[in-house]
Amino acid sequence: MSEFQRDRGIVRELTKRYLEIAVSDRHVRMRRRFRDSNDLKIVRPPLIMEEIPWHEMNFEHELDCLCEDPGMRGMEYGLRVALFREKHFRCDNYIEPVWVVSKSYSNTGHGFSIREERLAVDRNNGIVSHRYEDVLAEEESLAAYHDPVITPYPENDKKNKEHVEEIVGDILPVEIRGHGIYYAPWDEIAMLRGVEPILIDMVERPEYLHRIMRLFTRAMTLTMDQMEAYGLYDPRSLSLHCTPGSVTVPAASEPGMPYLCRDIWFRTMAQMFSTVSPDAHDEFDLQYSIPLAARCAYTYYGCCEPLSDRIDKLKQYPNLRKVGCSPWADVERTAEALGGAYVLSRKPNPAHVAHRTDRAEIRAEIEETVKACRKYGCPCDITLKDISTVGYRPENLFEWAQAASEVLDEYYGEA
Repeated sequence: MSEFQRDRGIVRELTKRYLEIAVSDRHVRMRRRFRDSNDLKIVRPPLIMEEIPWHEMNFEHELDCLCEDPGMRGMEYGLRVALFREKHFRCDNYIEPVWVVSKSYSNTGHGFSIREERLAVDRNNGIVSHRYEDVLAEEESLAAYHDPVITPYPENDKKNKEHVEEIVGDILPVEIRGHGIYYAPWDEIAMLRGVEPILIDMVERPEYLHRIMRLFTRAMTLTMDQMEAYGLYDPRSLSLHCTPGSVTVPAASEPGMPYLCRDIWFRTMAQMFSTVSPDAHDEFDLQYSIPLAARCAYTYYGCCEPLSDRIDKLKQYPNLRKVGCSPWADVERTAEALGGAYVLSRKPNPAHVAHRTDRAEIRAEIEETVKACRKYGCPCDITLKDISTVGYRPENLFEWAQAASEVLDEYYGEA
């Protein structure tokens, strides 16, 4: 047996197990709940875990890969992760009966480059400390800006699809799909400058910050124009950056034609604005992204920043559908402000799984969310994310998922 045949056999066996899960009644119901929650129906909230430190999760060597070929080893690892989730995490997983090949493209960017120093406690962990140099300290530095240029590679997509079909195509259908929008300009500007210079400039040089945002807005506008023109957008992903993305979207584009901005979500945030006023948040972020978001089907706003005191500002988005509710947000205030018109996307505190777990603590946090959302008729989903470490104890996530699921069982019935 050749090395290719051996590796192919490993991937095929894992794919068969994956397909059995994907077509199961449980996952059919799960995918329906993803859609229903985003359609503003009151259902059992989807319970997700994402941004997991997988280098700490190889419980009993279940993630060990056997393939020698790098490409098939990547396929194998992805399948082992999906099967691991299904076996150990009593929550909802993004599993569907299709193998997705993502469209390939390049982006020249906007011309600005990050300069930083890093400090790592665990060399295996991608989550490290950063000290950023302010590369945009002087106005002259903006001369480095250039318009982004997108280049698609459809020939690569065809080859990639054919390669996957050769391995598993008779087991699982293979689809080429495009991408969504993830727009976080202030995350990027913070990495180009550091947070402190930006906060100072809000007071001392506000017009300079506006100049920067005008450039970022121009770059994003041109990016959206090109991505749309090349047919690189797609609404079919189950995941919308750590939250369910399925939704019943009216058919905006012609059948058989490429998807457009009006078919997809606009995903945006301004995490470093946790300490600024709602008015400053509105001035320096929302007023720039609202016109971009208006081109899309729905908007999902928020990540780690607490937004409880500025929901009224977010409602300026004409297509707002989902709002993040971070561990530092007032969940009841958020649920009351959102009511039944928007989805509350709750992010529990990842510190609860960092080194130890406390079932009472986990249950209390989930129950607080459930009670607030039920009180105000607010659809919600719950995602444990930003998990920097579990202290090399995978059981922490097993226990968190079990405790959180038990609360949902009590209020909504079993999944």
